[in-house]
Amino acid sequence: MNRRGKPGAALARQLALLVLDVDGVLTDGSLYYGARGEQLKVFNVQDGHGIKLLQAAGITVAIISGRKSAAVTRRCRELGIRQVLQGISDKSAALDTLLAKLQLTTAQLAVVGDDTPDIPMLARAAFAVSVADGHPLARAAAHRCTTRGGGRGAVREVCDWILAARSPA
Repeated sequence: MNRRGKPGAALARQLALLVLDVDGVLTDGSLYYGARGEQLKVFNVQDGHGIKLLQAAGITVAIISGRKSAAVTRRCRELGIRQVLQGISDKSAALDTLLAKLQLTTAQLAVVGDDTPDIPMLARAAFAVSVADGHPLARAAAHRCTTRGGGRGAVREVCDWILAARSPA
């Protein structure tokens, strides 16, 4: 895989974990608050289907997010995402804990992020991706950038790249 390329078949076959940020990756980054202060988020159905396809292929999907949200907890439950770390200030340390728990290495890791708090994870991933509308520093830290924005099918795009690369030619 070159710096801006899709993952090659060998890399795609060794990937065992996809770690996603939430705000700006699974959502468009907007924060919605209801009249009673409840936090609302909008998720993309295509992203959800891509996650399900990746899980069916044997890849674990995990969340590491700086914010806590009941909406994220619910969406992850719907998608069968069991590794959900929210309210995380040090994403690199959380990634260490997750990798140890799952007995995986960074050589088996793909990460999708959108902003500077995600850069430590992007820097460690075998396949690092920024969404199209990610911060310029996150895009520069990534091996590849999606054509779609966060919350608008970017995660599905990443899932499709990995699945296509794992398929026999």
